[in-house]
Amino acid sequence: MNAPQAEAAPPRSFFRRVIYPLAAFGGSAALVAAATLGLLWNTMFAQMPSLPTKDSLWTLHRPPAVEFQDAAGQTIAVRGPRYARAVKLAELPPHVVQAFIAAEDKRFYDHTGFDQTAILRALIENVRAGRTVQGGSTITQQLVKNLFLSPDQTLRRKLQEARLAFDLEQMLSKDEVLELYLNRIYLGASSYGLGAAARTYFNVDARDLSLAQAALIAGFPKAPSRFGQRTASPEAKARQAYVLDQMMEGGFITADQAESAKRQPLLLAEPPADLFAGHALDWAVDQARLLSPDAPPDLVITLTLDLDLQKKAQDIVTEQVRLLGPDRNASEAAAVIMDHSGAVRAMVGGLDYATSQFNRAVQARRQPGSSFKPFVYAAALEAGLKPTTIMYDEPVRIGDWRPRNYSEGYRGAMTLSEALAESVNTVAAQLGAEIGIENVIALARRFGIRSQLQPFPALALGTDEVTLIEITGAYGVFARRGIAASPYIIEEIRTSRGDLVYRQPNPEPVQVYRQDLADVMTGMLSRVVVQGTGRAARVEGWDVAGKTGTSQEWRDAWFIGYTSTLVGGVWVGNDNDTAMRKTTGGELPAILWSKLVTTALEGVEPVPLEGALEAEEFLSDSELARLTFYRRLSAALGMVAGRQFAGDKPQPNL
Repeated sequence: MNAPQAEAAPPRSFFRRVIYPLAAFGGSAALVAAATLGLLWNTMFAQMPSLPTKDSLWTLHRPPAVEFQDAAGQTIAVRGPRYARAVKLAELPPHVVQAFIAAEDKRFYDHTGFDQTAILRALIENVRAGRTVQGGSTITQQLVKNLFLSPDQTLRRKLQEARLAFDLEQMLSKDEVLELYLNRIYLGASSYGLGAAARTYFNVDARDLSLAQAALIAGFPKAPSRFGQRTASPEAKARQAYVLDQMMEGGFITADQAESAKRQPLLLAEPPADLFAGHALDWAVDQARLLSPDAPPDLVITLTLDLDLQKKAQDIVTEQVRLLGPDRNASEAAAVIMDHSGAVRAMVGGLDYATSQFNRAVQARRQPGSSFKPFVYAAALEAGLKPTTIMYDEPVRIGDWRPRNYSEGYRGAMTLSEALAESVNTVAAQLGAEIGIENVIALARRFGIRSQLQPFPALALGTDEVTLIEITGAYGVFARRGIAASPYIIEEIRTSRGDLVYRQPNPEPVQVYRQDLADVMTGMLSRVVVQGTGRAARVEGWDVAGKTGTSQEWRDAWFIGYTSTLVGGVWVGNDNDTAMRKTTGGELPAILWSKLVTTALEGVEPVPLEGALEAEEFLSDSELARLTFYRRLSAALGMVAGRQFAGDKPQPNL
């Protein structure tokens, strides 16, 4: 009997034998591919910067910079990278915008941030050449690279660049992208943006760029460090020709226009030198931060400086002190020239900014000596005294202090006007004691003196330290017939986009001193120049009022004065506070003041100074007779023993 046979296994289905393995393999491959793509995506786009807000795009990753301009818009200097004011696309001539489009991105208005056609074309050209001869980056990609990405030439960076360029064009319109590009692209010579480059290379506004100039600058983004030099190098000229040819091919200009622009000579502007204005610019930066503490770091500051006068003033002070200073043991000087509004037209903070950035016009506090006396006399007039009031130049004791005159002698009876003109110490000391030194301090505060003033008798002779800028501003009250005059150097502050941050206000005039008394003080101070200690400060054809000052042991010498249009102050001395060789304010400072103001007023028709008098006008016949009587009387009786005033603190002698 035969054994039973095993039942045959059914055949495996096609799906189990073929489809299932394929599906399993395909699924695994898909998972591997997805994981690979995920890893690749993460590698390429992980930690890719995100786009900030539209407004922040204008200041993102910008190092601080300040550009200084004069009232005419001429650049004085730039601290840090140069940005200038933002240019508006609508304000630019067509050829300026077309030059950049032709040079960098002909299809700018046709792509969505990155241009596949340009990339393919560049790839073909580079393969043919065997090296990189052409790039495919769009204007938007260049902008993205400059704002957000590193300059690394890697596939990862290029992919991120394309992705961000696409995203940026979803945020901004084409014109907004182009305007941002023109204002933020680096164009060589520390200049960022078209406005800065136009000023740097040609000293013109971007709106005034010629075709030849625009084509030259438009060639710089490719290699700004090589092309963007201060001279029109052969490489830069060749690049300019390329840009003009591209503009012609793009239909922006004709062949004749291109050839004409190529032949046009390019006169590049000289680089601005700020050494002659360095001290003034430092003060302007400090003032800007005080006036607008929340302003962005890059600013365009319009100053009150007269650039031509500023340079001449620096030259005059430096030359005269180096010429005359050695004989007088004087090594430094400072000067301020401002108009009656308080606008500083020139500021000299020292002989050499490169050697010392210390600004002696605003930072140094020194004893003003007799240049402080006008505030004593002004307070005396408020108290009811007159220029013709007779006082005695005689030995005086105020507490334990015995003030002495520069000449060491005494002249008896004299008017207040005469005492101020001859800078008599004993009379000024008596005035301070009689009217109260606190009243002198109060008046000085009203006039703008902010330095600490001690209520001691010797203050009447200028023993407390002040700055040149504040005492010059205080004399401005006399010049303005009693109206306050605060020195300022900033007219306007804007951001690089042109947004207004600050503008010098035009406040209502504040009368801090009676007008009639201010005119009387001008008369007395003009006598100082006509026949007193300030003769060397005369300016041909102009009325001048002012006062000399010399501190203890000739450490400081001053002349502060004014005409009908300008107020000025000069200090001469040594940084280490050593004594000069008996140099007074009526010598080198008055000489410097005269030269500076004469220069500032060159070509200006003289205008009379209200209140200024000729020497013979100070006394009427009856007053002169009265003064003569008192002088003869004091001479006949002999010099009196001296007057004594209450006082409780000894003071130094002058």
